[in-house]
Amino acid sequence: MPDNQLYVVATPIGNLADITTRAHQVLELVDIIAAEDTRHTKRLLNHLGINKPMMAAHDHNEAYAATSILEKLNAGLNVALVSDAGTPLIADPGFHVTQEVAKAGFNIVPVPGPCAIITALCAAALPTDRFIFDGFTPPKSGARQQFFNSIKNEERTVVVYESPHRILDSLKDLEAVCGSDKEVVLGRELTKTFETFLRGTISEIQAMMEADSNQLRGEFVMMIRGAPSKKKMDVSQEALDLVLLLSEELPLKTAAALAARYTGFKKNQLYQLALESKDS
Repeated sequence: MPDNQLYVVATPIGNLADITTRAHQVLELVDIIAAEDTRHTKRLLNHLGINKPMMAAHDHNEAYAATSILEKLNAGLNVALVSDAGTPLIADPGFHVTQEVAKAGFNIVPVPGPCAIITALCAAALPTDRFIFDGFTPPKSGARQQFFNSIKNEERTVVVYESPHRILDSLKDLEAVCGSDKEVVLGRELTKTFETFLRGTISEIQAMMEADSNQLRGEFVMMIRGAPSKKKMDVSQEALDLVLLLSEELPLKTAAALAARYTGFKKNQLYQLALESKDS
């Protein structure tokens, strides 16, 4: 292991077996571990049979932590940065530390692994070719509704984190802005014993949670299906179907040109939408 490097190490979000071999090796080899909560990380290290010096690096001391980490890097030591769960910096502390380390010219090495966003998306059964992540929803209802209004017409899948004591209020605010038929998927207790995915409209999910109070426990990843594409709304489904049908016997560009002549829609738009449809 080269000297004076900062390793940004992803750790399990629930199931301790999800620690990667490389993450395990790095935690064993570094000189000190900077942790969001040293008590929490100590449990993981005990599980892995690792005994290392630790220091705190959290939201309330990041400036001090960055200075301390720079001192250790300057002394030729290697440091691992970890959060309580998942990948550091992703809705977790670490930005200020990495920014200062990069400014000082030291190498930052990512050690990838668990991340709640990706874990949730890969089992959500929602479109994942394009998505946005917006951290935690605002704690107050008015600000939450403002946020939901800002993503109301977003065509990409929207991913946010939500806490158990706010999840029902958050769903109500989303319903007030987007309507009860908005499709949502909630990932709960990911990788843990009671991992659950609730899929359906807002009203259907609210009914599920009201029928089973256990569904209100744990941390949530909320995934909101994007709004219908404005591009697709400008072209009738019949016109697009015609292009796809003709393309079974003709080159796609020729099929789009013929369909455009017949339907009156723009050739390039028909071609692009048909191409996207074939790719998906």
